[in-house]
Amino acid sequence: MSKQTVNFRSIGKISYADAWDLQEKLLAENVSIKLQSDRNTPSEEVPTANHLLFCEHPHVYTLGKSGKPEHLLIDEAARKELEIEYYKINRGGDITYHGPGQLVGYPILDLEKLKPDLSWYLRSLEEVVIRVIAHFGIAGDRLPGATGVWLEPESTKARKICAMGIRCRRWITMHGFALNVNTDLSYFDYIVPCGIDDKAVTSIQAETGYPVDMNEVQKLWIGYFEEVFSVTVK
Repeated sequence: MSKQTVNFRSIGKISYADAWDLQEKLLAENVSIKLQSDRNTPSEEVPTANHLLFCEHPHVYTLGKSGKPEHLLIDEAARKELEIEYYKINRGGDITYHGPGQLVGYPILDLEKLKPDLSWYLRSLEEVVIRVIAHFGIAGDRLPGATGVWLEPESTKARKICAMGIRCRRWITMHGFALNVNTDLSYFDYIVPCGIDDKAVTSIQAETGYPVDMNEVQKLWIGYFEEVFSVTVK
């Protein structure tokens, strides 16, 4: 199978709703192409397009389809006073936070052209993040039974640095990851992050003690993404 190309777009600061609409549009375009293709056409010849979107969101909480609403710990009035939006969405996972200083990535990939295996896909996304944070001297790891990237996951100091949640339709992915770079971690105090109430949340800044250049993190992520997924980003 030939090396896949992924179209990269940095969409900057954007509302969660607008980014969600864009993802749904790109996913729908790819699904439509698959539905119109002859069933006997090899997957690598179906003209779907791979995309990688990077952005930052204003303060927002998102609740996955398997999440519990009670994991939002403040009422609507308090949330509005803090100017935090709230969406129930169609990815897997529980509740998480997105906001300034966080690198949010949405890969819209045709896994039939890479590897049609969701576990492989999630572990590969985690591997990209583990390599990125290692550049800053941070040792990332996995927590058995959970997604995302953790630090010291088996210890009492376990803390999550990157959350992940995806949706997949006809092997086209959407949603993705949220890596805490220079994130204000206090916004996690108002939720039970990812439904896990006995572990903390951290960021690259919190671990290194200094703010990190977001552009540098983006470039690192793209480079390691190309390595891990064996794709070309353009």
